[in-house]
Amino acid sequence: MKNYPILPGLLLSFAVAAVSKGLAIFFPEIGGATIAILLGILLGNTFFRQSELAVGTKFSESRLLEYSVVLLGFTVTFQTISEIGLKGIIYVVLMMSITITGAYLIGRKLGFGEKMRLLMAGGNAVCGSSAIGAIAPAIGAKDEEKGQIITLVNLLGTVMMLTLPFLGIALFGDDLLSKSALLGGTLQSVGQVVAGASLIDAATVQYAMLFKIMRIMLLVVVVFVFEQKVKQTAATSDLPAAKSRKLPVPWYVIGFLIACILNSFVPLPHILDTAAHFISTWFETTALAAIGLRLDFKKFLKEGPRFLIYGVSVGAVQTVSAVILIFLLRI
Repeated sequence: MKNYPILPGLLLSFAVAAVSKGLAIFFPEIGGATIAILLGILLGNTFFRQSELAVGTKFSESRLLEYSVVLLGFTVTFQTISEIGLKGIIYVVLMMSITITGAYLIGRKLGFGEKMRLLMAGGNAVCGSSAIGAIAPAIGAKDEEKGQIITLVNLLGTVMMLTLPFLGIALFGDDLLSKSALLGGTLQSVGQVVAGASLIDAATVQYAMLFKIMRIMLLVVVVFVFEQKVKQTAATSDLPAAKSRKLPVPWYVIGFLIACILNSFVPLPHILDTAAHFISTWFETTALAAIGLRLDFKKFLKEGPRFLIYGVSVGAVQTVSAVILIFLLRI
């Protein structure tokens, strides 16, 4: 195991996923994905807190989920994407704008520095930890600031992931696109979107991910705007300017689009679609188990009430805005 540090955490994540899928046979109304993340949280905060598991669970949480997103492209066509339409694009842009503005203003009211406010705004508006990791060097944020906001965004995302699916069902019933817009337009990370949508059904996962990918594709724009804002602030103060950095679109978004193009214009064998769905589901469940295993409640409690108030406030702005926009735009 010493030569392969990834194995302990990876095998544990896979084992939790396998047990969860087995339990889902007896509890189909809950589903394997939901059981995986809940079982992961339980085990990760009790029996499996060993540091040597971190490398493997981190790989499972990030890479396996990215591979799952790429494979999802083989189950989606441009006809599917077109169902979201112009209203969906307008919804995503408005949601991101409201989230960024709300997080920035609430953070200023609570006394957070500009860079922490920008990290919080970008993390919630785009794609959680991935967005924060991309924004931090562009605006010259410190590692401590980045770590604190990543912790807060993950806490907020976990709470919303476990509550928004039920809100969506209560408000929108069987309306697939509305529920998908609620989850795909608000939840912070790709994993949280997949996990939250899995609480409903596979179709919601597919459509919610389309809304999510629209947000991720706008990450380049968000980083550029934030970078320019920090440069302007630095020019009128004693703060050091951030280093310029070019940011490509995340590789798995490109992979998803390539897979989607192939599936839309090239007659692919049915077995490829079946295999992609099967492997994607296993990767997804294993990644969700890892997310649960890595969720450390002690870290959240350590941040203090001001951070929790910030998170709850931003989450409330996102949720209320999403519901209002979905009704106004008739998505």
